[in-house]
Amino acid sequence: MLKLVGVETFYGKIKALHGVSLSVEEGQLVCILGANGAGKTTILKTICGITEPEYGTIHFNDERIDHKDPEDIIKMGISLVPENRRIFPELSVYENLMMGGFLIKEKELFEERIERVTSHFPILSKRGSQRAGTLSGGEQQMLAIGRALMLDPKLLLLDEPSLGLSPKLVKEIFTIIKDLHKSGVTILLVEQNVNHALRIADYGYVLTTGKIFLSGTYEELLDEEKVREQYLGEGKYVRRSKLWSGR
Repeated sequence: MLKLVGVETFYGKIKALHGVSLSVEEGQLVCILGANGAGKTTILKTICGITEPEYGTIHFNDERIDHKDPEDIIKMGISLVPENRRIFPELSVYENLMMGGFLIKEKELFEERIERVTSHFPILSKRGSQRAGTLSGGEQQMLAIGRALMLDPKLLLLDEPSLGLSPKLVKEIFTIIKDLHKSGVTILLVEQNVNHALRIADYGYVLTTGKIFLSGTYEELLDEEKVREQYLGEGKYVRRSKLWSGR
């Protein structure tokens, strides 16, 4: 479905991505793991056309998209849930969902999408008239995902959905992501929360300083000494005994 080959993206003279190649097959949940500044968000922005790559190619459903406008990429079926949610805090929950469905012209189809989104997130139906900025962090994340689902995307991009949430809410959000995947949504997930992300993913890529330096399934990465010692065992990441305690 999605294929990046040798993608290099710059911010001015600074190279953010160094020949990144990855793929997502239809029906998969693929995660990109990495610390702050590794280039994870840049990958998603480049896929969406927010940032254009200097080199390399991006294909979506066999069509090249690396120099298309963001609006055209959205129309092709790619929706992004950005980092820090980026909801419209002064608008109501319902109005935020309306913004997500801005391309829908038919009233019946719009209402059908609203019903589908609220079936995934019943709390949004209860909070429909509430100002979005007054929702809890977890509810705001649900709203951000729901807004992206309004266009019934073929590929859903999630940028750090667990960021800033309590452990309880993190678990709840990952359960929601897992359920969305089971319902047939293809997902590319960017995360720092290695444990939760790999547990639900079909495949994972480990990104460091703009380069893919490892990739594999949960089991393959679990057995990879470089991941445990060089990536997962450093800095703020928890020790192996805690991180890999069961699936």
